[in-house]
Amino acid sequence: MSGEPLDLSGVWHGQFSYARGQQPASFVASLIERDGLFDGDTEEVGAVGDAAGRTLTATLQGRRTGLQLTFLKLYDGAFDGYDAVQYEGEVSDDGSEILGRWSIVGAATGDFMMIRASSAPLAALRAAEATV
Repeated sequence: MSGEPLDLSGVWHGQFSYARGQQPASFVASLIERDGLFDGDTEEVGAVGDAAGRTLTATLQGRRTGLQLTFLKLYDGAFDGYDAVQYEGEVSDDGSEILGRWSIVGAATGDFMMIRASSAPLAALRAAEATV
């Protein structure tokens, strides 16, 4: 790993909003970036349907080019209505925040933000990765 501030590896706390006025939803994401490509997972509490109030998990796969990033979030399929979500955003100059938009083709769109957790989890993640 490069160790540069824009390396997305680590734990992020985020929130996404809905265009139609629903309450924003919070999530936690764990990411590992290698040479501009990253993957990871998220956990959040469902907001609608059978998933309301239940924990949802998803995997992430994406690419960062400079400050720009795109990624796809794929829910684990345990609940109807939760499938694939496309994200596009921009990383802050210091690598501590990501702002952007999410979309579900033909269904919904909204804003999202992610804030990097403290550097302690990042150091632990890098140490664990070095042993692999």
